[in-house]
Amino acid sequence: MFKNYLKIAFRSFQKQRFYAAINILGLSIGIACCLLISLFVWDEMNFDRQNEKFENIYRVTSDLKFGGKREIYAVAQAPLAAALREDVPEVETAGRFRPWGNRLVKKEGTQQNFNEQRFAWADNQLFDVFTFPLLGGDKSSLLTMPNTIAISETAAKRHFGTLNPIGQNLILDNEMPVKVTGVFKDMPRASHFHYDFLLSMEGLDDAKTQSWGSHNYQTYIVMKPGQSVATVEKKISEIFHKYGSAQIKQGTGFSMEELEAKGFWARYTLLPLKDIHLKSNFVAEHEPNSDESYVWIFGAIALFILLIACINFMNLSTARSASRSKEVGMRKVLGSVKKQLVGQFLTEAILMSGFAFLLAVIFASFAMPFFNQLTNKELSLPLTNPTMLSLLFGGVILVGLLAGSYPAFYLSAFKPLEVLKGKIQNNIRTGWLRHSLVVFQFTISTLLLVGTVVIYRQLDFIQQKRLGFDKEQLVTINSAGDLASSFEGFRNDIEAMPEVKSATSTCFLPVTSCRSDNTTWIDSEGSDRQHVNLQCWTVDDSYELTLGLEMSDGRFFSKEFKTDSTAIVLNEEAVKKYGFVKPVGRHINMYNDNQMKDFTTYTVVGVVKNFNFENLRDEIGPLAFFYDQAQTGPLTIRLDGNTNISGFIDKIKSKWEASSSGLPFDYAFLDERFTRMYESEQRLGNIFIVFAGLAIFIACLGLLALAAFTAERRSKEIGVRKVLGATSGNIIRLLTSEFSRWVILSNLIALPLAWWGAHRWLENFAYRTEVDWWLMAGAFVTVMVIALLTVSFQSIKAALANPVKSLRSE
Repeated sequence: MFKNYLKIAFRSFQKQRFYAAINILGLSIGIACCLLISLFVWDEMNFDRQNEKFENIYRVTSDLKFGGKREIYAVAQAPLAAALREDVPEVETAGRFRPWGNRLVKKEGTQQNFNEQRFAWADNQLFDVFTFPLLGGDKSSLLTMPNTIAISETAAKRHFGTLNPIGQNLILDNEMPVKVTGVFKDMPRASHFHYDFLLSMEGLDDAKTQSWGSHNYQTYIVMKPGQSVATVEKKISEIFHKYGSAQIKQGTGFSMEELEAKGFWARYTLLPLKDIHLKSNFVAEHEPNSDESYVWIFGAIALFILLIACINFMNLSTARSASRSKEVGMRKVLGSVKKQLVGQFLTEAILMSGFAFLLAVIFASFAMPFFNQLTNKELSLPLTNPTMLSLLFGGVILVGLLAGSYPAFYLSAFKPLEVLKGKIQNNIRTGWLRHSLVVFQFTISTLLLVGTVVIYRQLDFIQQKRLGFDKEQLVTINSAGDLASSFEGFRNDIEAMPEVKSATSTCFLPVTSCRSDNTTWIDSEGSDRQHVNLQCWTVDDSYELTLGLEMSDGRFFSKEFKTDSTAIVLNEEAVKKYGFVKPVGRHINMYNDNQMKDFTTYTVVGVVKNFNFENLRDEIGPLAFFYDQAQTGPLTIRLDGNTNISGFIDKIKSKWEASSSGLPFDYAFLDERFTRMYESEQRLGNIFIVFAGLAIFIACLGLLALAAFTAERRSKEIGVRKVLGATSGNIIRLLTSEFSRWVILSNLIALPLAWWGAHRWLENFAYRTEVDWWLMAGAFVTVMVIALLTVSFQSIKAALANPVKSLRSE
């Protein structure tokens, strides 16, 4: 029987080549899209699972509201990890990271430095928290001594040419020798942090302080199995109150109870390791994480595209039911039962699904490099994996049943007497299901199209928005601070170049992750203290000119004023937080260190206009500038607008080589770094435009086939109309109007949903574009034009046909 099913299926495909080809092509594209996006979603949802204690690892998250500002941090206090190990029996172990940015690294005894970017201070206990497979060294003694380091296999090969450099030394920043005591395998790509160099926390003085007011350390714990997260969170709060109360009282002038009564708080929660990659975009992350909402959006896109492809199959199968109705009637007269007919049609659907899956795997394989570039991944199709093969086989059956179930039961339910009398035609003409499915297809297509346009409009808005500083024509020499004693001479040479307008030396730039939060206050007596939490940036006197900032009151720093060592410049938001009417001349206090014992009083000398120094997702916060003319950090240069960029880079590179004694030259343009802040949105937009195009293409494939079938089914009607005097234009309007009204209905459903979804997504940005009416109108017109062009091809073909051919058998 099954052999007979296959034989009839192949005959059906051969007889209806055009419809079979469209079905298989549409299904294969839909399945290929679904395969690619499913791999992406699976990868995103399986970060950090290489760790053996994955289910019991948590990170401490700090939710702080103080000084008029609330922020959630991925870091905690330096002494918290030790307190958790000692005071909380539910905790098996705890360890800390503290990222250390870029460093110059060379092997002892050599001259060549490498600019390495993946540095962090780390506790020995982290090797009991995370699974870092060791290629050399003893885990129990790793990082237990000052000035020791564990490095990745890549770093070991680069600096030593071997995986066994244990006992050898590296020199950091040309002055700090560290001994290699361990080599670990490269951290996997699907990890929420990536380091090549882990320095012993025993060598970091700040890590040994008992400061409970400063939060700088990513703190991870391993919970003992079966313990309550809520219990540990409560105990963290108790630890903070136990050890930190005196410091907080001394630093703020208020007890913790008084602060809580004023609406301030310090709350500590545990975030499971499995949630960090998708649900954590807090202050001081190791590196930018992904966004769970985007993963769900991509998953929905995959499902919708697959549904559109399946709808094509269902539409064409039910539409062609008239041409197969007599076949069903004859087979029933000859003794076939409903079960056999259902089996026949499901076999055809599953066979077509199998062909489509085979073609989809080929499409997905060819598209994989492009998709990896689009998503910034390193995915592959694991076709030799038994699980993957099982999923593909199950997919063939599932998609076949999903796409073929309705047509199978619909066709098998025909009554032979009515079919053979031709009465079934009248029932088929209603076509309510086909029209509903067309509406669904184009509703989804319109949603994706509007989503694409909104994302790109927001990205364009970000690029064009006045930020309050000028990001163009700025180049930063990131490695300038490594010049040490040669820095001043190099800077003077650069500033003397005719292409250079000005230059400033600082790591505090609007697009960097360099930040320093401090609590300040005005007035100094007990309950009268007014606290404001600020970002505090240390800059030189050229910063304002180089960045193109504007002053709203007072002045910026100057070498001419010796008192500027205790001067402060605020932004307008900080002035607003303090409630100053005349800010210039007012005094602000700030502690000198984390112990909150000694403080310095600063005098406000100027106010800069607000500028977007952080991501446009956030409102502008309070900011203060402090003066330090002697700092040697990255050098940011303002160029003349007519500068030949490539020629200028060559010139400063030659001056660098003359000053640096072989140090690596590293530079970046500020506008490019600004653009990279929105990589996730750019990636989302690119994915939307690709898959929106594919969704519309698949929907139009189905519309083309339906239009062809409609023209074929109504060929005699068209012939009669032409004989009676209908023009080609009349015929074209007749055929296109049948589909255009359903496409119009789909837009009426899709556009309100798209407007709502666009506003919900834009709520993630403090500064955002508008969803204008003409954007929705443009989407409507675009979809209508595409649909009409698709239908018109078959309509024109039918209208121009000779009526004699369709009527000669009558």
